[in-house]
Amino acid sequence: MTTLLNTRVYGSLLEKYQPKAIASESEYQKSLDAINDLMAKGEDLSPEESTLLETLAILVESYEEIEFPIPTSSPRNILLHLMEVRSLKQVDLVKVIGSKGVVSEILSGKRAISKSQAKELGAFFHVSPALFI
Repeated sequence: MTTLLNTRVYGSLLEKYQPKAIASESEYQKSLDAINDLMAKGEDLSPEESTLLETLAILVESYEEIEFPIPTSSPRNILLHLMEVRSLKQVDLVKVIGSKGVVSEILSGKRAISKSQAKELGAFFHVSPALFI
């Protein structure tokens, strides 16, 4: 369902905040400040303010993806992290993956996680098996 915007009100907001593609740290901070101003209103946002907030969020997200990329992690590192978080030891994965030797090879990086093992790990950790592929 499309919400009709009051073009005068929306135009006034655009004039006040002047959203545009973010190209510097100061523009990024200005956009974050504008988002915080709008979010401080809570659920009292007008449709125009809500639309502007969404636009600013998209611009900030785009800038953050470029300036602050999240490095991808290997399936092995994800597995090691999940084990650490849950205080699991190598022996705890034997029933999930298979033999001690296979678990050891996977954790040491000598062997990749197979698709069937990824499915089992996904079910065991309650996450998407895609994390392990």
